[in-house]
Amino acid sequence: MKDLTQGDELKTIFYFSLPIFIGNLFQQLYNVADSVIVGNFLGKESLAAVGFSYQINFLLIALSMGISLGASVLVSRYFGAGEREKIKKVIDTGFLFSVFLAIIIAVAGVIFSEKILLFFRVPDKLIGMADSYLKLIFIGCIPTFSYNALTNILRGIGDSKTPTYILIAATLINIVLDVFFITVLDMGVSGAAVATVIAQTFSFVVCMRYMKYKYPDLFIRIWNLQLDLKELKKSLVIGTPAMLQQVFVSVGFMSIQFLINGFGTDCMAAYTAASKVDSFAEMPALNLGQAMTNFAAQNYGAKKMDRVIKGGKSALVMGVGVSVLISTVICLFPSSFISIFNRDPGVIQIGNSYLRTVSVFYFVFAAMQILNGILLGYGKSFVPMLASIGSLCLMQVPAAIILSGTSLGYNGIWIAAPIGWFGGLTIRFLYFRYIARK
Repeated sequence: MKDLTQGDELKTIFYFSLPIFIGNLFQQLYNVADSVIVGNFLGKESLAAVGFSYQINFLLIALSMGISLGASVLVSRYFGAGEREKIKKVIDTGFLFSVFLAIIIAVAGVIFSEKILLFFRVPDKLIGMADSYLKLIFIGCIPTFSYNALTNILRGIGDSKTPTYILIAATLINIVLDVFFITVLDMGVSGAAVATVIAQTFSFVVCMRYMKYKYPDLFIRIWNLQLDLKELKKSLVIGTPAMLQQVFVSVGFMSIQFLINGFGTDCMAAYTAASKVDSFAEMPALNLGQAMTNFAAQNYGAKKMDRVIKGGKSALVMGVGVSVLISTVICLFPSSFISIFNRDPGVIQIGNSYLRTVSVFYFVFAAMQILNGILLGYGKSFVPMLASIGSLCLMQVPAAIILSGTSLGYNGIWIAAPIGWFGGLTIRFLYFRYIARK
């Protein structure tokens, strides 16, 4: 456990966020490993098929993190306030609800996966591959939801290192199994999905065993779980807007994918590769935002509001500085990153245009995520939800639809991304100033 209410704000946030960053780095490697191995061994058609399924997988991960966020904030708040007896109730309730939701999603996903692919205009020649991959990903959401629930609980009590160690081991397992299933057993894209599910299950099992050993008083006993409706309501008040925020963001990205699918296989494969690079580049900002959520929540519980403001300013300087550095590297060497996934000239050309357009504005994304983390730590999740929905669904997606219909073509889709980021940052900043004055 780590007390985030003491010590230098910048150092506290940095050392707490560093394991989260490393953990999320390896979380991204789950899907990136699939894409790199599939793109190099099976070709750009398979890469395109996995690419769309990645959007669905992103939705599932985002959904699981969003729904368990409420429990994480409550755990942090009770920990900061010294109300340890309430922590166990929140843990049991949050875990039980996450697993129940995962089972529903898994069943529905397996039944409707092919219809989802057809709805989003996935080319006919890719349907078979994408469907087999997607069905397995839906099944894997059960261990994914369970593991993410435990991860958010551990972060809530200040333990951000252990989930990182587990993810490192799981990612290495995933990579080894990817290569084995695809190159040795010749399982195609299904092999990549099976490897991911096995690795996710490993993460959950090891995390459960660790909690039993390290925190026996907080350990989740499957057959003795108790649902506390009062704590569930509190958790959902915070977590539901965050979950809906993630859902709408994911649906927005799937709408973007819908537009991209209309430009053919090369564009789909390029977007798959470039968006993977994008996800790595945005990680420092996302991780600082996640760290600020727990930092703000613990200090809010301890009634140290000045410390939250100081920590937020420090995180903002750090996040923007790192983002500018990342933008510079990507703008200078975009082909080097795209070619990791596929060396087709058409794919590289389109991928380069994406990276050179979007990466310039990473600093805006960083500021937006840090403000978002502070607001969530305060328990103010409704306005961030509206900001995400509004900036993506009312700004980015409409801009992408309009601009892609002009002579800009797919380049118009890339230009629309920073338009949404500027909108999201503005809404969050104005709301933050409003609550800071109260």
